[in-house]
Amino acid sequence: MSVQHITNEIRREASKVLVGQEEPFTLVLVALLTGGHVLLEGVPGTAKTLMAKTLAQLVHAEFKRVQFTPDLMPSDVVGTQVFEMGTGQFHLRKGPIFTQVLLGDEINRAPAKTQSALLEAMEERQVTIEGQRLALPDPFFVLATQNPVEYEGTYPLPEAQLDRFLFKVLIDYAPLDVEMEVLRRYNQGFDAHQLDQQHLQPVITPQALAACRAEIRTVQVDEGILKYITDIVQESRKSLDLLLGASMRASIGLLLASKTFAAMQGRQYVSPDDVKFLVRPICRHRIILKPEAEIEGLNADMVMGRILARVEVPR
Repeated sequence: MSVQHITNEIRREASKVLVGQEEPFTLVLVALLTGGHVLLEGVPGTAKTLMAKTLAQLVHAEFKRVQFTPDLMPSDVVGTQVFEMGTGQFHLRKGPIFTQVLLGDEINRAPAKTQSALLEAMEERQVTIEGQRLALPDPFFVLATQNPVEYEGTYPLPEAQLDRFLFKVLIDYAPLDVEMEVLRRYNQGFDAHQLDQQHLQPVITPQALAACRAEIRTVQVDEGILKYITDIVQESRKSLDLLLGASMRASIGLLLASKTFAAMQGRQYVSPDDVKFLVRPICRHRIILKPEAEIEGLNADMVMGRILARVEVPR
């Protein structure tokens, strides 16, 4: 099956559970197929956890969830060596990070030391415990969530950690018609805690993702598109609205994610519209606004919109 057919089937199955989350779920799918990770930002009760569980079930992947708290230790995430009295030997007790889809709930509630435990895992697909390097399953996909309005008792993610996420996806309150549909479904017996009863059919296996990624690698990228991506990122570094522009990892992520998104549309080439669609989720967590820009009422998406308007679009 083609990438387009598989992703259409996944979205169709997901619609049995998710309502009005088409764009965020599409971005999560793009990240999974690209091999990146996603930071979901939204207030509580906007179906972030449900989205992660649904995706894991549809790709038949092992799923684990970690609730990040101020007293969470790195060993609680990656695991540790435990001494067994009976045998007189140390035994490796693996942490929840050894899974295929990991949901890090409220990641900004854990201190920096615990947050940094994810750095090696997200970038290198491995962890080090007591000097022993251990590979993580393939695929290894992190979905982390954070609350944008509650700052008391939180630890903002440092730039190095944020840069590991391919996308920062914003999830807002549902509009009236969507919320009404959600209520109708719950009134008819839907229960988000019992996904097994929603008749979700796994579309592919984790092993089949490798074939999808092989197809994505064949998507063609014109020299003009490469320059377009480079110009956007370079322009962000010159912007008078920004203290910090997008990183080289943003350029690479924008290229690879654009190839994935093009394949999901059934195309063998990347268009400027693919790049435009992905610029904001790629860059919004990688740039830092100047105080004057914030006073002016700008946010990261608005600044990236200004940058897009200044960069010439290739034919």
